[in-house]
Amino acid sequence: MSSKSPRQGCDFASDVGRPGTACQPTACRRRHHVDTMLSKSGPNGTQTGENLMKLVTFKSAAGARAGILLAEGVVDLSRCDPKLPQSVRGILEAGEPALRRLQSIANAPPRDALVANATLLAPIPDPRIVLSCGMNYREHLHEMNTPVPATPTSFTKSVASIIGTGEAIRLPASNPDMVDWEGEFSAVIGRPCHRVSEAHALDYVAGYTLVNDVSARDWVAPFFAAEGRMQAINTWEHNLLGKMLPTFCPMGPVVATADELGDPGNLPIQTRVNGEVVQSSNTNDLVFGVATLVAYYSQFYQLMPGDVITTGSPSGVGYGMTPKRFLRDGDVVEVEVKGIGILRNPVRR
Repeated sequence: MSSKSPRQGCDFASDVGRPGTACQPTACRRRHHVDTMLSKSGPNGTQTGENLMKLVTFKSAAGARAGILLAEGVVDLSRCDPKLPQSVRGILEAGEPALRRLQSIANAPPRDALVANATLLAPIPDPRIVLSCGMNYREHLHEMNTPVPATPTSFTKSVASIIGTGEAIRLPASNPDMVDWEGEFSAVIGRPCHRVSEAHALDYVAGYTLVNDVSARDWVAPFFAAEGRMQAINTWEHNLLGKMLPTFCPMGPVVATADELGDPGNLPIQTRVNGEVVQSSNTNDLVFGVATLVAYYSQFYQLMPGDVITTGSPSGVGYGMTPKRFLRDGDVVEVEVKGIGILRNPVRR
């Protein structure tokens, strides 16, 4: 593993979850354990590769711990080398020496360090910032009747809203009726990054994860109907506040390392609700790719290891449907990118 630009033509490790199958709401009431989430093969029974390193945070008796996800379970890094940081963010902050040590552990994991029934948490539960790009898929712009922006948009997601795969998205009592899904391919920064060029931006990306930019849409229509500058500003700010509610930032299931995942500009992404495909796109539909986003945001932000940049939602959001469709108690939402796995969350009141 390294934080260099991703290479092409690599194999993918077995996905977390069961790709292409419906997840019944009753089954998703249980905590998601690694032994029930691993798939030994990819779609259509094709065997997937074993070279992809997937960093995870899992629940242990001693608290949250960093690990590496393998087909046999999670490698508890604290059992392998007590000198290693005990969080994924800490490992990224430690830089190349820690990453090289992880690679050697992944190549020959100690059997007594394997945890077969680990409960996965958000892979980076404590980023300094989750920076989101809105309106970044061409087809999504079309469905929302929005012009293509000249530069990337940006807003932040509340770090306190982060949950992991298997945890419940909670419909807020204040605004329960128009809660929408937005499955988003997301980059994880691997080293300090400020004012970098687009040509070198991917050198600062450690890996990729998935984020569901859950959004209460109550203020979208008022924004488009706003009269005057101040009313438009006010309704837009409320629209962004509708993305900050507790549990509205599911993340995971893993951080897949950048040097193994492949071209971030050509990855299929899919979102399902109760097994029905609602979003199906490819990152080649992005207006601004990962390198552009990292370079652009770094002109303003001092990005640090563990920071997360979401690249925006494809078309197929509930607000863009006719009739409009929103999440209800008992639904199950899945976001999937091959090589990263499935971010699966039930919906509860």
